[in-house]
Amino acid sequence: MPRFSLIVPCFRAQGFLRECLDSVLSQSFGDFELIAVDDRSPDGTGAILDEYAARDPRVRVLHLPENVGLGRARNAGLMHATGDYLFFLDSDDPLTPGALRAVTDRLAEAAEPDVLVFDHARTYWWGGTRRDALAEVLTEAGPDTFTVDTYPRILDLLMVVWNKVYRREFVAARGFAFPPGSYADTPWTFPVLLSARRIAALDRICLNHRQRRQGSILSTTSCEHFDIHEQYERVFAFVEQRPELARWRPYLHRRMGEHCLDILAEPDRLPPADKAEFFRRTAAMFRAHKPEGALVDGETGALEGSWTGYRIRRQAARAGQETARRAGLVRDAAGARARSGWAALHACRPLDPNLVVYSASSHRGVLGDPAAVHAKAREIAPQLRGVWVVRDAETAARLPPDVEHVIMGSRRYLEVTARAAFFVNDVNWPGALAKRPGSVHIHTHQGTPLKYLGADLRDRPGARLGFDVPEMLRRADRWDYSLVANRHSELVWERAYPCHFTSVRTGSPRNDVLVNGGDSDFRQRHGIPETDVVVLYAPTRRDYRRTGHVERFDLARFAADLGKGHTLVVRLHPSLANGPARGLGLAELARRGIVVDATDEPHLTDVLLAADVLVTDYSAVMFDYAGLDRPIVVHADDWPAYTASRGTYIDITAEPPGHVTHSYRELAWLFASGCWRDEESARLRADFRARYCEFDDGRAAERVVRTLLLGEPMPEPGAVRIPGQATERDALTSA
Repeated sequence: MPRFSLIVPCFRAQGFLRECLDSVLSQSFGDFELIAVDDRSPDGTGAILDEYAARDPRVRVLHLPENVGLGRARNAGLMHATGDYLFFLDSDDPLTPGALRAVTDRLAEAAEPDVLVFDHARTYWWGGTRRDALAEVLTEAGPDTFTVDTYPRILDLLMVVWNKVYRREFVAARGFAFPPGSYADTPWTFPVLLSARRIAALDRICLNHRQRRQGSILSTTSCEHFDIHEQYERVFAFVEQRPELARWRPYLHRRMGEHCLDILAEPDRLPPADKAEFFRRTAAMFRAHKPEGALVDGETGALEGSWTGYRIRRQAARAGQETARRAGLVRDAAGARARSGWAALHACRPLDPNLVVYSASSHRGVLGDPAAVHAKAREIAPQLRGVWVVRDAETAARLPPDVEHVIMGSRRYLEVTARAAFFVNDVNWPGALAKRPGSVHIHTHQGTPLKYLGADLRDRPGARLGFDVPEMLRRADRWDYSLVANRHSELVWERAYPCHFTSVRTGSPRNDVLVNGGDSDFRQRHGIPETDVVVLYAPTRRDYRRTGHVERFDLARFAADLGKGHTLVVRLHPSLANGPARGLGLAELARRGIVVDATDEPHLTDVLLAADVLVTDYSAVMFDYAGLDRPIVVHADDWPAYTASRGTYIDITAEPPGHVTHSYRELAWLFASGCWRDEESARLRADFRARYCEFDDGRAAERVVRTLLLGEPMPEPGAVRIPGQATERDALTSA
């Protein structure tokens, strides 16, 4: 008996079917049967299914003699299912890598629940990918099983079949089956969830639900949407026959009204001539199933009136929205004029020679090089007043209580930026910020550059999507000083940013703590034994993928292969922190204690200090970590694609900071054999450190404060080079 029965109904699916089937058959967990149902598809779907069945015994194909529709095709597959759990997968939706392994692990952890609900991402025909906006419902469900009575929020999720797996014996015992119709998911999911005694949640994206431009019911304008009424009638009939579910009638009554009104409000669902009839049927059903004493308010209140009244309310709402929009524009314009006047008023006052304005990572907090400079200024130059610019009140609330700050765009922001003598930032300031004569702008950057930046992106259209190079250069024209940690960076900045600034060989202020051997409480906070070898995996984003995220290997497998005495810590690129990347397994693995998710750690140096070895691909974090003189492994399995899409200044596979792997097998062997920290690794790292850490002497922040803020003399750091090292080995110097 297989663990899963994946039932895939297929109709006119030839364009997407192979991707779906391949995503299932390539899963790392292979104990399943795939029952594909050819619903008398007139295209090449049936032939594709037979092809897959001929080469993989796990695939079984049912060719129906006539077209029966989605629900009945699922029923046909259900009759042949023998697995412990049922997984109804649409023929155009691919599973994510490792999905079945994550599901089976969660089922075991939850002791075989009746239903397991998991997360999904929507993939749009134009290339976008978005995680479910209600993903927190799964996070908050916790590790224990529940019912809809104990955790009713589970019903807030999309009531569809394909974001759940179902225990087959539970389904058979209750006699659940799909009715005919376009909205057959509705009378399946509500009864199933209301009946389940043990439900579990998995906070992981297990499939990508394709939003097709045409061909699906949601992208079709037709009378098929009237089917929603009959399907909700089935739901009400189910509840009516079970007195123990009577308490759910008010909820279902409201949910039905909201669902039908959502369909009615969409401009491309119903033919215009049929909208009045759809409203009347919805209103009649709403009245017929209204529980005694039920409170009707908000949007569903329109269903107690007439079609004409509904249209008037909709028109009034649209008019109100337009009025509010125009009023907002007027307020914004007035506010801009007021702020401009306020800024102009303060621009007439002299600069404050002791006022330093800081910002980091697009105003995300006290971070990076600016934070190191600020800390050193408070230590050796207390007469300097440091003010941080943050993007919003939420960010401000997370700042230490003794840090003075202003919120971007506020009146106080305009006041301090008009008076400040110094500006320290690692990202360009907004274009609206005018540079006053006499003010000094210090740009710290965000590490040593490996990939193309600035003007060098002009011939990389994919990498500069949405990036205005001329505007960026106009902002960079305000720089007075550009901090560099090595000669390579100096060459890159002067080429990528052809502006009027002076390069200053200060070293990287944020790396002072690494060079000087600072402390970190990261292990203690995350419960990592002091005797464990901490392996930090820090991948970067990809420009050849719209989401920026490409899963290079199975994190759970890597953690298992590392074995006892090792802890795998993962830190995603900041641009991926709030996207679907964490939902593709990282969040769930962290919850189960298989890995430690360090993506949200505010201070990267705390993570680096705790790590015994760094595994990365092409992240600039390798240049920072090299200052610790600890092993580095470069996993470069897609180096040609990365360089072709983004462009790089150096070939990191030819001049690596340690061993280079090109496949997961090589990576696993490197750690199993212990070669990740052999003599060759040390030799490569020494050469790399001499080249890219040459100005990092542990006094970079002090050097910036004394020489650039206070105007005091201080010697430059000596360039550290090894005997015989060449100086012209990258794209810049060779040019």
